[in-house]
Amino acid sequence: MVRKNGGLTLMEMVITVAIIGIIAMAAPQVITQATKVFVLGRTKLQLQSEARAAMYVITRELRQAQSNRIVIDQINGQPYYSRISFPKSTGVSVTIAQTGSSLILTEGATTNTLSQNLTFLSFTFPRTDDMTIVSVAITLQQQIYGGAFKALHMASERVRVMN
Repeated sequence: MVRKNGGLTLMEMVITVAIIGIIAMAAPQVITQATKVFVLGRTKLQLQSEARAAMYVITRELRQAQSNRIVIDQINGQPYYSRISFPKSTGVSVTIAQTGSSLILTEGATTNTLSQNLTFLSFTFPRTDDMTIVSVAITLQQQIYGGAFKALHMASERVRVMN
């Protein structure tokens, strides 16, 4: 049987409203989850980029150190092994240290902040019989959402001092 009028039945209207209601209830959760995934991915990329840049600078500076004059210690109130000081082969004094959540590079009279997301920094000599190799480990951390944090740990097991 063919209907003559083009209207909707009550049943079609109820089904349409129910479908729209289900979509409206699910949409905020989908949007929230997508936002969390985006923020987590962006934070991960930022931390990786920041860690790579910091490790590049630390490695470059350490390779120019005078191996017999490297001192690994700490600034008062900071973690053990979180500062390294040495003169470069050019005679310029270099210090790389953790100060709170900042990774600081001081070269001569110039001070640069390599990161403001530092939670852990450690310099060690992995072999007691070879003071030309220094291990560096850093952990960066950044708050992402809802009190949660994303952390990234990066370690360079062997940086060979060239001088």
